[in-house]
Formats: sequence, C-alpha cells, structure tokens
Amino acid sequence: MQIDSRIVKRLGIGAGIAALVVAGTLVGRAQQDDAPVYTVASDAVVGESALRGAIDPLFDADAMGQTRALLVMRDGQVIAERYAPGFGPDTKLLSWSMAKSVTAVLVGLMVADGRLALDSPVPVPAWSQPGDPRGRITLRQLLTMSSGLDHIEDGAPVMNGDTVRMLFTDGAQDMAAYAEAKPLAHAPGEAFAYSTGSSMILTDLMTRMLTNSADPDVRRRAMQMFIDGRLKAPGKLPSLTAEYDANGTMIGGSIVHMTARDYGRFGDLLRRRGRSPSGHQILPEKWIDLMTTPSARNSAYGLHIWLNRDSSDSALMPGQAPASLFGCVGHNGQYILISPAQRLTVVRIGMSPDKDQRRAVRGALAKLIGLFPG
Repeated sequence: MQIDSRIVKRLGIGAGIAALVVAGTLVGRAQQDDAPVYTVASDAVVGESALRGAIDPLFDADAMGQTRALLVMRDGQVIAERYAPGFGPDTKLLSWSMAKSVTAVLVGLMVADGRLALDSPVPVPAWSQPGDPRGRITLRQLLTMSSGLDHIEDGAPVMNGDTVRMLFTDGAQDMAAYAEAKPLAHAPGEAFAYSTGSSMILTDLMTRMLTNSADPDVRRRAMQMFIDGRLKAPGKLPSLTAEYDANGTMIGGSIVHMTARDYGRFGDLLRRRGRSPSGHQILPEKWIDLMTTPSARNSAYGLHIWLNRDSSDSALMPGQAPASLFGCVGHNGQYILISPAQRLTVVRIGMSPDKDQRRAVRGALAKLIGLFPG
C-alpha cells in the first residue's frame, strides 16, 4: 500500500509517528512467490565474485538493518541488483528526503525557464507585508537550507518536531502554509538548518508559478503535468509518483515513490549532467554545477543534495569515497550515490533505524564504490 494523499490526510499523530519510525513500511510491495532477485553481470569492470562479496554484507540485517533494494549502475547500465524477499524490480519504494533532490531538479527546470531566479527573494504572500524580514529569503537560501526559518526537523519527543507536525498532524492539510508561517530563528543566509519545511515552500512556490488557482485539484494537475512533461517522460522514469497534500501541493521534501531502477536512472540523470539516457539535455549542465557546489554554510550540502565533503553535518562518507561523490539521502538509510569519476550510480533503499546500522551501511557502500576504477 502506498502513502497517497488520502492517507496523509487521515493520519493521526500515532500513525504519523509510526510512519516516520517505520520509514517505508507503507510502500507498494511486490508480492513475489519466487526467490528474491539477485543478479550480477559477469562482464563488468569488477569481477562478479568481488561484487557479490561487497553486496552481500549490505543484507546482513543485524549489522545493517533491512536492505530492501540495492542497485549498481555503471555507464547507465545495471550491472548488479539485489532485493529483499517481497521486493523486486517492479516495487515502488517510498522515498523520504531523497525526494528533496527531485524537487531541486524541478526547481532547476523553472529557473531555466525564467520562472524563478536563484538569488531573488521568493514571492511568498505570507511574507509580503512591509518590514517582514522573511521577505528577503531567496530561492538559493531555501535550497541550501539557510533560509533562517525556525524549523525543528527532529523533535524530542518526535511528535514535537515540525516535520512530523507538518506531515501528519496540525500542518498536514496545508503543509506549505505551516512552513511559511514559521518566524525567523536566524537572519536569512546566516546558518545551515536542515528543513523539510523549506522543500514544501519550494513546491508551493513552483505550483503558484504554474497556476493562479487556489483549487487543490487544479494545483495538483498543474504540477503533475509539469513533472510528467519535463522530468518523468524525458527522464525515462515511468514509476515516478509524487504525492500531494490536501491543498494540492506536492510533498516534495519527503514523499515520492519510484522503483530502484528509476531511482538509479534519476541518479544517472545527475551523473550525466542533466542528460537523459538518449542524450537529450533535460536540465542545464549549469544547474548540476550549482547543485553540487558546496554551500556557504555547509560544505557538505549543495542545492538540496549532499556532497561528500568534510563537515560536522555530513551525511555521506568523506574520506572513504571520492570527494567528487554526491548523493540523495533519505530517512533511515536511503541513498542514491553518484560518483562521476567512476561513471557509477549506486542505490540503497532500506530501513536502518539505528545510527550504528547507518554508519555500517555507509561503510559498506564506500567499500562497494571503492571496487571501481576512478
């Protein structure tokens, strides 16, 4: 079962928190009676036995948690994939914060179209009163998590965090309005503070660029047409499924679905510097450069994407993998890792609630990536 907009609207606090804790239990699961898929190419640049030796530890449940899908692509071709029982190549897997990078690509398309400007204040009606300091917040600051808006990503307890409240409780009917109503905690551009609320402001902004209507169905259709025509179809991502809140705003910070192969193709779109598998330039190369440039307040973060750089806030594996590696990271151990120098894209989707498990997953992924020549 997928989390769709109707389910999001119905979720109470208990269900919402459970959804965050389980982090992907409510996904479209492939009900397969056959043995789980596990294939490794025999003619890859890395030997089959070496690849299997690097992949198998990622499915050690005690050390890593549950790995549901592992995919390795080189030069755009799948050279290895393995799935846990009940999952397979056709399973749509729920993304949490990996969705932020999808949102960044959509924003990039709107910047390329001239609908949005990276360093101009964003037109948010709630911030339009004269003297409102939030009116200075730029698109770049939202993308680099330096807007200054007061947002508690992870609460203690979890139900007190703004992300849970926005997605599942008092903010769920209009998630962007919840995020946009927050006051400033810092001056815009002053500090890095990871915020799913920033992503919701971005998706609301994009929707308002596409339609003046306040009707949720019109808003939803406008955004979906943009996604389908500019990313889903040209990017060859047939399983890409966005979710929307009750106000018709794409939940672009947390909830997107794709198969592991399509997550890989999305990562490869970034590796190919915005080109589709057929070579069509979907997204300007300059936008990929901007996404992967270290931001002023966190060297390990670009425009809604993580970079493999040393930082107290790093989410990847600096020192264990190439510095040029970058990736999409989601709650409890979701990764799309892109290593341009190695012509490599690696996807791991799973459930690793423990910090030591996630550390082990990152280490195992670094070893897997290290098998490939640079």
